[in-house]
Amino acid sequence: MSYHGWQEVIGAAGVFGLAVVVITIVIWHLAATWRARAILARDYQYRTLTEKSLQVQQSTEQQLAGIKSSLTDLQDRMRSVERILKEIE
Repeated sequence: MSYHGWQEVIGAAGVFGLAVVVITIVIWHLAATWRARAILARDYQYRTLTEKSLQVQQSTEQQLAGIKSSLTDLQDRMRSVERILKEIE
């Protein structure tokens, strides 16, 4: 093989190697972008789930406060009824 033949083989191998490196880097960056988008989507879902949980918790606390006041009122009434029944005996 002549000197120019070897240059063509080495040049072709170099271009092929460069193409492989460029394609690998492009695929790597696309995969990294895809992973980042997936992480952002998951974080958004966690954020919305957290906000919904917080709203439900606040609603539950309000309901418990209402139940507590009703229970306190009921206890006061029961004491009053017990006092009246003791006076009647």
